[in-house]
Order: sequence, then C-alpha cells, then structure tokens
Amino acid sequence: LKGLEFDDITILCGSNGSGKSTLLNIIAEKLELKRETPYNKTYFFNPYIERCNYGLNVYEEEETARLMSVSRIITSDDVFNHIIALREKNEELGNKRKIIFDEKSEFNRFGVYKGPRSVNVDNPDSIKRYIDYYDMTRMSASQYVKQKIGEEQRTYSNGENGFRYFVDAIQPGGLYLLDEPENSLSPEMQLQLTQYLLSMARFYKCQFIIATHSPFILSIPHAKIYNMDEYPVKICKWTEYENVRVYYDFFKQHESEFQE
Repeated sequence: LKGLEFDDITILCGSNGSGKSTLLNIIAEKLELKRETPYNKTYFFNPYIERCNYGLNVYEEEETARLMSVSRIITSDDVFNHIIALREKNEELGNKRKIIFDEKSEFNRFGVYKGPRSVNVDNPDSIKRYIDYYDMTRMSASQYVKQKIGEEQRTYSNGENGFRYFVDAIQPGGLYLLDEPENSLSPEMQLQLTQYLLSMARFYKCQFIIATHSPFILSIPHAKIYNMDEYPVKICKWTEYENVRVYYDFFKQHESEFQE
C-alpha cells in the first residue's frame, strides 16, 4: 500500500485482519482528528505514522481550521457506548419517575406528605419543600412527575439510537472516518444510513472514508472502493468484492424458496 486518493465517498473493504480499521486509525492520528473511544495499537504504530504523508484539497488556513474542527473518526465502539449510556440514562429516569410517582400517589391516598405545610421564607430548602407540597395539591400525578423530571423521552431501539448517533455527529463540511458503521443496524437501517451519507456528501460537502463489510454500504452509487484483500490494494466494483459474491451465491442457492 503506497498511497490512496479519496473521493467524496471512499470505502475500504476486506476480510477481518486486512487492515481497514488500522488504516482509518492511521489517517485519524495523522490528521489529529477528534475521537471518543481509545484504540489498540502496537509499538510500531507511532513510528509508522511519522513516515506517512498526506495532502488536502484545502488551501486557506481558515478553511482548514474549520474542516478539522468538525471532522472526526467514528467507530462502532463509539456507537455502542452511546447506546449503553442512553440505556443507563433511561433506567435512571425510570427509577426517579417511580419514586416521584409513588410519592404523589401516597399523598393522593392519605393526604400525607413528609414536608412542611408552612414556609420559612429565609430558608431556600423550606421554600422548595413547600412548593413541592403546593404542586402536589394542585397537579395530577402525571403532571407532577413531568414537572419534576421533564418531558418523558421517547424510547428508541438500539438500532434507531445508533442511526440517530450518526445523524447528530455528522456536521456539514466535515471529513468523517467511519469504522464499520453497519454494526447494530438492521438491513433497513443500513439502507437509510447509505442514503443519509450520500445526501450529506452531495449537498453538504461532507467527505467519508468508510471501512465496512456491509453490501448495502458498498453499493453507494459512485463510491470509490479499495479492496484491502488484494496485493497490491486496488480499486474494485462492489459487485466484484468476494464477500459480496458470498451473499449473492447464498441467495441464488435459495432463490426458489423466495418464489414459493
């Protein structure tokens, strides 16, 4: 691998161990892009990066600075960590919601509240407890809970949260390195992601370098695809990639079952 030239959307395909993720990490470190999740590297990694060179089709310092301010590498670990964090947040909100709801329900049944029915205006805690008591007397349980912890957030599936992560993370005019973005996404969501990436490249001046096994992402129109399994690495059509042919042959073998 002597060098690569990148289009608006460039895809790195290859079997496990072919170096796709390593190459993305090399680019990210050479460009000093933002990242969230640490990655594994060997003793030889940093010396190798020092021997690498790159060129940008950006010539003004201000434009380069803006490019680097929004650009980043996004790995599957970033997405998984985001999904887990959302799950933990929802569980925490759920616990708070139950405590507050039970407290309000107890008041409705017995008129019992562990707080003052008068207020000491010189004591902020006393004022807060009295306000809680007043709100309990005038609000329904759902209104009271909503006021205490905010609007109830809609619950999304892991795949939907993964897709929303990309939508929130990708900003116009940035360079984005995506390491196996298909992880956690259903085939339908992968197709939605391909359309989103294509529109961001076409209309919002984003550039993507993607490492993937997904035939859906590989099928993005006009993407430049490098086959990392070839020696030397060379450009290929997505239909020529061996792993895509595995899918094709599998479904051809079962074609009659789909026609029943």
